[in-house]
Amino acid sequence: MKIIKNIFLLPLFIITFFSCEKKESVVQDEIVEILPENKLPQVVINTNGSGIVDEPKIDAQMTITVNEQIDYEGGIGIEIRGSSSQFFPKKQFGFETRDAANEDVNVSLLGFPEEEDWILYAPYSDKSLMRNMLIYDLSREIGRYTSRAKFVEVTINGWYNGVYVLMEKLKRDSNRIDINKLKVDENSGEDLTGGYILKIDKARGSNEFSYTSTNSITSAYNPNHANSGQKIHFLYDTPDEEDITTEQKTYISNYLASFENALAGTNFTNPTTGYATYIDTQSFIEFFLLNELSNNVDGYRLSTWLTKDKNEKLKMGPIWDFNLAFGNADYCSGGATNVWAYKFNERCPQDFWLIPFWWERLLEDPAFVSQLKSRWTELRSGAFSNTAILQKIDAYTETLTLSGGIQENFQKWRVLGQYVWPNNFVGNTYAEERNYLINWINDRISWLDTEISRL
Repeated sequence: MKIIKNIFLLPLFIITFFSCEKKESVVQDEIVEILPENKLPQVVINTNGSGIVDEPKIDAQMTITVNEQIDYEGGIGIEIRGSSSQFFPKKQFGFETRDAANEDVNVSLLGFPEEEDWILYAPYSDKSLMRNMLIYDLSREIGRYTSRAKFVEVTINGWYNGVYVLMEKLKRDSNRIDINKLKVDENSGEDLTGGYILKIDKARGSNEFSYTSTNSITSAYNPNHANSGQKIHFLYDTPDEEDITTEQKTYISNYLASFENALAGTNFTNPTTGYATYIDTQSFIEFFLLNELSNNVDGYRLSTWLTKDKNEKLKMGPIWDFNLAFGNADYCSGGATNVWAYKFNERCPQDFWLIPFWWERLLEDPAFVSQLKSRWTELRSGAFSNTAILQKIDAYTETLTLSGGIQENFQKWRVLGQYVWPNNFVGNTYAEERNYLINWINDRISWLDTEISRL
């Protein structure tokens, strides 16, 4: 790979040269080799001639190098993952690390805590390459765990496949979603109270609309503004539908029902008998602010995780899957900076996946609104300040530029200047994509400053 000399001096401008034109038309300055320390971690996968499919995982070998030193070398099981992203030619993958006996084994990758389940996320429609990275870093910075993530470059069977993000798969683990491990024989008393992980999401399997009493809980409350009889479903994740016991199903179903009944009730604002009895309010507030900061068009209704630990209240999060956020969707006002994400149902009442009534109701509680305003003000002077966010974007840009990752990725995937569903903006260069993201965020924050003060 090659890169322009003196890139350190012009990190925000030099990338204007990068586009999906041929390499010789891109470079206008002295060419030098990329320094080893500037290269992204290299992930090299060999499937021994087998094609990677959407389950089951196939056997493969993987080597990860950092600064040309081996970080991991060994077996993996790998499969294509994702829903709508599977239609993109640049596939994303889920993989598990395996030992010499082909058994799952916990390992540390790129300095992350040891685990066996990992994800190679493939930014494709997100031509900034950084939307998920940005929101995940912001979430962890404000004290809300979500997947640790690092940029890498992936090569499969000798073919360069572009810039990816190596991420932790969200799951119960002391270093990931740190909740109690609920065993099959824990069916009474305080043992029964946690931990549970639920999801509001598309159904698993070949039919993403298939919700049953076996795989999910159906809310008794229809989503606001629904015009086609849509329902809200909470999928069992941990324990999953195969492992959860009848007693555990009954407990978590009743807990959710009690919360929703309290929230819908006439005394819902009562701090001791209302909804606050059932939820960790701070987690709901911060989940709300992360989704609103980015106007996540999928927010609250897809890729939405909830946890209930032993003897604790229901919590929102971790956040997940923001590739269509920050103005990267051209439907249901996903590209707008001046709408509330939680009011998605008003704009698209025909969509199959709608948002629970929770958020509109919570914002009717003066105590909730007061806490939300205070937290927004606090974050605006820190992690959510324009300067702090721009510094993160600049750091990602420098990393991707110095490594040659931007240039190489868009020579492989020639999507600059091309519409890729569901782009709200199509830039002809990487710099235009990056500047759109920055301008969008600045406009969004300005609008939120005003509108949150008016709640």
